[in-house]
Amino acid sequence: MRNRLIFIMAICIGLNGFSQPGKTNTKIVHKPVLVQISTNLGDIVIQLSDSTPLHRDNFVKLVQAHFFDSLLFHRVIQGFMIQGGDPESKYADSTAMLGAGEAPGDRIPAEFNTTLIHKKGALAAARDDNPMKASSNCQFYIVQGKKITDEQLNNIECNIRMENPSFYYTDAQRKIYKTLGGTPMLDQNYTVFGYVIKGLDVVDKIAAQPTNQNDRPLKNVRMKIKLLN
Repeated sequence: MRNRLIFIMAICIGLNGFSQPGKTNTKIVHKPVLVQISTNLGDIVIQLSDSTPLHRDNFVKLVQAHFFDSLLFHRVIQGFMIQGGDPESKYADSTAMLGAGEAPGDRIPAEFNTTLIHKKGALAAARDDNPMKASSNCQFYIVQGKKITDEQLNNIECNIRMENPSFYYTDAQRKIYKTLGGTPMLDQNYTVFGYVIKGLDVVDKIAAQPTNQNDRPLKNVRMKIKLLN
């Protein structure tokens, strides 16, 4: 059975603490990468994270190649997430089992970061059950999730610390999970590499679509992704 596939810093050094005469120290400002996912239910704008360069660059490469155009959000679970990016979904029959398709090339090594959590609107990479927790090179999901209690977070934190003893949720992260919501049980297991900055309502609309027994929307939700900068 096929497995489902569930960022420059410029350092200016002056001699003896002073800039060289006649030269201006110019700080290089890196512009964040923004992408727009257009669907028949509305548009979602996402800022990719510079803290996950392998995932960021791979996603940008696929967008530039128009890889995602006309693919489906093929797996939707309300209160959890919406998933897409399977190349086999483009021309798939309504009865086709989806979720195992890949782009040419290898998996993407995991890029876990304690500052990137699965709050509502998180963009993360799907993966199979490989022991290195490496990511699919094309399939992704966007978190919808739900609000989480302190007790639930304590239990999840304890489980994560079994593999990563130094892991703790910050007060700010706890507040996000309790007020905005998300899926913290996926933290440090799947790579988060961006966040929705516009269109959370569209995520909700997609997540609310009626689905079949395989969590596929009964009415196709197709995507088209482009760079905004």
